[in-house]
Amino acid sequence: MMKNLFARCIQFVVVAFLAINMSSCSYNSFVGQEEKVNEAWANVQTQYQRRLDLIDNLVNTVKGYAKHEKETFESITRARANVSSAINVNIDDLDEEKVAEIQKKLNEAASQMNSGLSRLIAVSENYPDLKASDQFKELQAQLEGTENRIAEARKKYNGAVKEYNTAVREFPGLITAKIFGFKTKSMFEAEAAAAHAPRVDFND
Repeated sequence: MMKNLFARCIQFVVVAFLAINMSSCSYNSFVGQEEKVNEAWANVQTQYQRRLDLIDNLVNTVKGYAKHEKETFESITRARANVSSAINVNIDDLDEEKVAEIQKKLNEAASQMNSGLSRLIAVSENYPDLKASDQFKELQAQLEGTENRIAEARKKYNGAVKEYNTAVREFPGLITAKIFGFKTKSMFEAEAAAAHAPRVDFND
């Protein structure tokens, strides 16, 4: 009887050790995956901020040639502020409701931004020296390339979220997820108007 009791104790210790070990590995895996999601979201924010900075520099360049276009500049500045406000949120706040709110704000700001930049294009036509400026051309080229950067950043973020969410929902990871409070995260898909960088073509 003592042998059976001893054997059962050994079995219990082995099972407990394996359970703790599996839980620890699973926990560490969740931490690593969550960090990937956080890093990917930070990159999305960085690429949106890069676009905003380029637009800001472009506006300042045009101001040097057309100071009186105050309304146009203010419109773009407001749209820029709206985008910045929408995208600069903490990763922990990205539930479905918050993501939907961000997408709505980005869509509205994108429409406003496109309208302002269209007026900026018209302004540039009246300033040949502006169109010939190397700085102006460089900013234009960089702004046109932001769409791919942002799209790639969103793609990587959604990929990291998908991998993390799968781990949270699958067995046996879901047990560890519930014990330690790991919850699924929302993907980020900008609406059509916000998904594309404002078109800035000063060569037409």
